[in-house]
Amino acid sequence: MKLAFAPVWALYAAVTGTVATGCWVVAHECGHGAFSENRILQDTVGYILHSLLLVPYFSWQRSHAIHHSRTNHLEEGETHVPEFHDELKGKLYYDMKESLGDTMWTWSNLFMHLVVGWPAYLMTGASGGKKYGVTNHFWPVKPFSGALFPGSWKKKVWMSDIGVVATLGLLGLWASKVGALTVMAVYGGPYLVTNFWLVLYTWLQHTDVDVPHYSDSEWDWVKGTFLTIDRPYPKIVDFLHHRIGTTHVAHHVSHQIPHYNAREATECLKNAFPDLYLYEPTPIHKAAWRIAKNCVAVKPEGDKYVFSPNRP
Repeated sequence: MKLAFAPVWALYAAVTGTVATGCWVVAHECGHGAFSENRILQDTVGYILHSLLLVPYFSWQRSHAIHHSRTNHLEEGETHVPEFHDELKGKLYYDMKESLGDTMWTWSNLFMHLVVGWPAYLMTGASGGKKYGVTNHFWPVKPFSGALFPGSWKKKVWMSDIGVVATLGLLGLWASKVGALTVMAVYGGPYLVTNFWLVLYTWLQHTDVDVPHYSDSEWDWVKGTFLTIDRPYPKIVDFLHHRIGTTHVAHHVSHQIPHYNAREATECLKNAFPDLYLYEPTPIHKAAWRIAKNCVAVKPEGDKYVFSPNRP
């Protein structure tokens, strides 16, 4: 493979990874029980699709269900739970922003989330709720916390591992035949782009400069659910990703609504709950920059916690 073809491979990765994210969303619906009334068919499709994308199907099904049940809960939420401004990580983030300056901090934060964020979450529970400790979606026992996977869920984690290991084995066999660089170009590039979209959705649908989080004493399901945000994704991307970003509020109100009914459900929510439904019209690239720049850590404000762009 020649370096001169790098732009072509980058374009290939962007297109293929964006299309593959649609498969990711289908597997996500399987995990929610929104794909089919036949549970065996549903779990088989979800397991295969997620395993091919190196996602532990049942492990993520469990952690994602907690994300839905505790959205924007400061202690029990899962994924993109913010740090407190006066605790170690919060202070470290402010130190980094002050040292790097706004522009470099923002680029660094985007990289940490969109490139490193997904594997870091799977391997260590990065940005997960403090209640569960340091978790691992592949290893539900010591030295990691098993709190996220109680009872029979541990067995399901091991079952999930089989699919991921099988995919890694096939990738290794393929690399032995054609070379690791070819596999990285054909599979690795799109894989990173798919992860980029996954994290972008989960980050932007629940985070913004004026979107609060609540501690256990003040949080309730209605507050958390209606802090979900719909955003204006490009039409072709929205189509390929089954409108997961433009109908995300409806998805959180009822995660068993299949994607082909989500637009109708969204219109119903707009009409029924106009004071609760959130839509943020800023173009995605501008919203991502604003959030990466300003959503550093949270501070208390009345009965809620809000992001502070600078050290309080």
